Amino acid sequence: MLNESALTESMITTNGIRLHVMQAGPQDGPLVVLLHGFPEFWRGWKYQIEPLALAGFRVAVPDQRGYNLSDKPQGLDAYRLNRLVEDVTGLIHALGYERASVVGHDWGAAVAWSLAALHPEMVEHLAILNVPYPAVAFRGAFRHPDQFLRSAYIAFFQIPLIPEAILRNNNWELMVRTLQRTSRPGTFSEADFEHYRSAWWRKGAMTAMLNWYRAFIRRPPQIPDRPVIQVPTLVLWGKKDFALNHHLARASIDLCPQGQLVYFDEASHWLQHEEPAAVNARLLDFLRS
Repeated sequence: MLNESALTESMITTNGIRLHVMQAGPQDGPLVVLLHGFPEFWRGWKYQIEPLALAGFRVAVPDQRGYNLSDKPQGLDAYRLNRLVEDVTGLIHALGYERASVVGHDWGAAVAWSLAALHPEMVEHLAILNVPYPAVAFRGAFRHPDQFLRSAYIAFFQIPLIPEAILRNNNWELMVRTLQRTSRPGTFSEADFEHYRSAWWRKGAMTAMLNWYRAFIRRPPQIPDRPVIQVPTLVLWGKKDFALNHHLARASIDLCPQGQLVYFDEASHWLQHEEPAAVNARLLDFLRS
């Protein structure tokens, strides 16, 4: 479990905004950036931060733009995927590095994929948890009936204001129930939900979080449709993901000449929470290679 006393907290300016960033590990260690997804924030990596830091890595874990304590600019253009990528390139430079290993889950994985496609010179290693390459995801949602149904919630998120009102009803009950229903029993504790509720209640946060989905559909990302991901890539995938078919993982790893794919048959979308020891072991072996 996370030892918060070993973390340092700061606000770092990048790409015209301020990101709230938690850091751990030796100041001169190789940099690893952990990117969370929806609807989490930096605590989505609570099981990974300390093992990576103890292994000698400098670990930086931002609240991505729109989330928790980071800035929440208005408008869909502020949440285009290319702009989210520039947040990370700016963060790496602001921390005094030219390159980093990048680990992403959910939307954080979409940012990490895009960073490796657009700026491979800045990515030492790329590790992905349960999200396909963005163009693969976009094609899959429209070409495969099963994936289209799994992605239907994204259409709901496109409606202005109503999703925010429904989600915050009764102290975010639907959000909590969704996390419980889509994960193994006991994956998230009541303490976890208290942290998440606090982040969701922050002014403008839920609209900003949903704008990631809205911008992806209405402002499609400008990234290569079928790139060759030039950096060493590890894809970890829980096969019981409620939203994403595991076949998308294979289509994504096919873009990676230096790629390896590991399935977790009994894990869900919330892989790093459900299988922390196995995920950490895989990450450490990969990042040390």
